[in-house]
Amino acid sequence: MTETSYSLAELAKETHMGGAGTETSAREIRRIDLSDFDARKAEITEELWAAATDIGFFQLVHHGIEQSVVDGAFADAERFFALPEETKARHALKKGLNAGWESMTQVRPSIGTPDQKESYQLTRPHMDGLWPDGALPGFQERTLAFEARCRELAMRVLSCFADKLGLPDGFFARAHDPASEQYQSTLRMLHYFAVPEDVEIPADVWRAGAHTDFDCLTLLFQRDGQGGLQVCPGKEAAAQEWTSVEPADTVITCNIGDMLTRWSDDRLPSNFHRVKSPGPGDDRSARYSIAFFAQADRDVVIEGPAGRYPPITAADYIQRRIAANFAR
Repeated sequence: MTETSYSLAELAKETHMGGAGTETSAREIRRIDLSDFDARKAEITEELWAAATDIGFFQLVHHGIEQSVVDGAFADAERFFALPEETKARHALKKGLNAGWESMTQVRPSIGTPDQKESYQLTRPHMDGLWPDGALPGFQERTLAFEARCRELAMRVLSCFADKLGLPDGFFARAHDPASEQYQSTLRMLHYFAVPEDVEIPADVWRAGAHTDFDCLTLLFQRDGQGGLQVCPGKEAAAQEWTSVEPADTVITCNIGDMLTRWSDDRLPSNFHRVKSPGPGDDRSARYSIAFFAQADRDVVIEGPAGRYPPITAADYIQRRIAANFAR
């Protein structure tokens, strides 16, 4: 398959996911216990692989990141998003570098309208001038420390997939090097706007339209009671049946991204997901989440063990996936 046809095939999948579809509770979003990881790694690996190859979504419990640390990250996110608009605008998103603040700018091919949210992205090599430390003392130090904990956990999970794919020890950790100027993994704080009770939400407006992630692995932190995330496995996309994911403070929801799908020669499928707008009777208050996207360093070559796709650098892969989203 050529690179152009591969990118357009990915786009074609996404553009057909804009409808409301139906909801089903038949799928199980499996919870996987990571406690005593080193002693139980073989067992955990089998559980992760089974969940990932089934629907591409799973949840982690006893994952090792203390609740106080997670709560602190959410407190920092809320403080940042509460800053005046003109203050946040001084730390605006650097186009193409996935770093900084943006609001209502992300348009998914699936729906063609902006996601109803704002976000702040941390990508280590590109943060000059983007830290709000004058307004939020200590924010930089705490957020970098939280990003490091997320990367460490993501590498543990990816090490299990490396074992199943026959890749050497430390393979994915070396491909996601936070000391490298080529590092492009990203921590993203998200704020979905509250919706007034008297506002009727159009059918084509979503908090986040249906999409797959471009990365290897996503870790998503959510808060109790702040629902809306729904998933639909790509292999079942034609049916447009969506399963709601129950949020919890103590649980990390994970999904496989397109980059790992390619790296695994399609053995690990990426998964469609979206965040629905509040419906009748739903809570219309603000929703906060934090995502960590493990994306291989820009200069890393992605080539699956079976060689199903031509080798490509992670930088070129991400660029072509982004370009495909605008080839409409």
